[in-house]
Amino acid sequence: MIKLKVVEKTVKEHPVNATHWSVRAMAKEMGIGHTSVQRIWAEYDLKPHLVKSFKVSTDPNFAGKVEDVVGLYLNPPERALVRSVDEKSQIQALDRTQLGLPLKKGRAGTMTHDYKRNGTTTLFAALDIATGKVIGECLARHRADEFLTLLKKIDGETAAHLDLHLILDNYATHKATGCEALAGKTQTLHPALHADVLLLDQPRRAALRRITRQRIRRGVFHDVAELKAAIDEWIEHRNQDPQPFMWTATAKTILVKHRRAKKVLAKAGRK
Repeated sequence: MIKLKVVEKTVKEHPVNATHWSVRAMAKEMGIGHTSVQRIWAEYDLKPHLVKSFKVSTDPNFAGKVEDVVGLYLNPPERALVRSVDEKSQIQALDRTQLGLPLKKGRAGTMTHDYKRNGTTTLFAALDIATGKVIGECLARHRADEFLTLLKKIDGETAAHLDLHLILDNYATHKATGCEALAGKTQTLHPALHADVLLLDQPRRAALRRITRQRIRRGVFHDVAELKAAIDEWIEHRNQDPQPFMWTATAKTILVKHRRAKKVLAKAGRK
């Protein structure tokens, strides 16, 4: 049956000269019309033009870290603040080579495909999980010292009687500065500061995607100062009406998916 042959070829094979099938490539291969391919793919919910990225953790302590971090998201301790912390590096101050045309009826706004580079900055940011407020600092370099500057700013904006939990990823910058201070081995920062290091920081990533989409990607910046001012303005405006990130996934559901993914990868590796 032609329908099943199309489905099998879509999921098990790829074109000789490409990494995935297009509608017309499959139609030519099977000797049918491209609309027939579209209907078959729609019926079986196949989308070979799309791909999702993933990473299965190999950390032997993954389960414990998931339970710790998800516990902070779902049931934060009393008298404590939980912040998701990271940086967006190499943000470019781009100036377009020509003026774009404004949006009008029947025509999208335009901007030139080429641009002038006017320097870069790095945004170090912390998202308050409970309120959605952002603490941010734009700094010229992307090193341990700059990350420590953000930590001190967070410390200065956190009441001394509150515990402070920071959710970080495994980036080397975070390990270089904070491991001792964040683990409580020193008291150079907040007296009750804890670090939960794990690649489970969707709240922070969502905030950084939003600033990119809303303020940076289409922006025109003649120098780094303009770029920093735009970022500061976005943070200030967001904090006037912040929206908390609502985490819903439980540690159990995450760990079930993690085990299933490891089994699938192990099986694929044996083939």
